[in-house]
Amino acid sequence: MMPTTRYFREQVQRKRPYLRIEWCQRVLSSPMKTEVEANGRIRHWGWIQELDKWLRVVMLEDGRTVHNAFPDRDFLPEHKP
Repeated sequence: MMPTTRYFREQVQRKRPYLRIEWCQRVLSSPMKTEVEANGRIRHWGWIQELDKWLRVVMLEDGRTVHNAFPDRDFLPEHKP
């Protein structure tokens, strides 16, 4: 099982009950784009067909713990899958 923060378990999953952990795993296994924030957290984006949206998954600096995940309306990839 993928490690998650308390924030993810108590806030993200409560606010977005439709999100599936499998979608986060899919994004992390094959991200369309990855970038490191100034604070060291790592953003990954991937297309989720079931949502017909881009999902942003934010990990802690350790590169393995999921902190946040949400459909990202503002993400503009070079091409849509």
